[in-house]
Amino acid sequence: MDEKLLSNSHRDRCSRIIAAGAFALPGSLRTGLLASAMLCSTTIGIAMAENVTFANDPLGQTPKGWTATMTGTGTPKWTVESDPTWPSKIVKQSGAATFPLLLKDGTSLKDGFVEIRFKPIAGDEDQAGGIVWRVKDANNYYVVRANALEDNVVLYKTVNGKRSPLDIVGRKGGYGVKAPVPSGQWHSLRVEFVGHRFKVVFNGKPAFEVEDSTFSDAGQIGLWTKADSVTAFDAISYGTLP
Repeated sequence: MDEKLLSNSHRDRCSRIIAAGAFALPGSLRTGLLASAMLCSTTIGIAMAENVTFANDPLGQTPKGWTATMTGTGTPKWTVESDPTWPSKIVKQSGAATFPLLLKDGTSLKDGFVEIRFKPIAGDEDQAGGIVWRVKDANNYYVVRANALEDNVVLYKTVNGKRSPLDIVGRKGGYGVKAPVPSGQWHSLRVEFVGHRFKVVFNGKPAFEVEDSTFSDAGQIGLWTKADSVTAFDAISYGTLP
């Protein structure tokens, strides 16, 4: 089932129902409150999600609540911009580094999901956009990315700054999956991670699953590119899964 994003008012309503002492109420009122409380708790169990917006961030600056960094060397440049193909402000990486990273401050997620929309714009060496999760630091994390120059989607682990592709469940060897990633177009990328199992969804279709236990603790989430990729990102959401 798709995740249902809960508003603050929905969560508050659930809290009030539970706190109302439904068991002390008579008859049909008690039954109704208990049914509502069950629905609330079920919905909360499906997912608790945060949606990221850059609407209030000034253009040309790193978005508030994020830290720009990198794996390796170079000069990454993450800035809030406007985009004629997108209805809201986006964040764009237009510098060059081994692996530019933009990490979401204050996140600590062990089991959950991250979903983004991204648009590869330019790059001679690479045109990639990706998600990182369970980030310990700029040199240790998982990453899944789609590449417009290679037309594929690949999931890696980065350990002490060294990136290694992971085998797909049910298949040994190979390098991710082939998929068209046209440059200049918006694409969706999603990863769900529970325990040592990771599921990748690209443009709304399940792509593959991977198993790995290198990083089992909670960590930060964030955005990723490679080399000289100029890539736009928006519609970022993340949260827990059941």
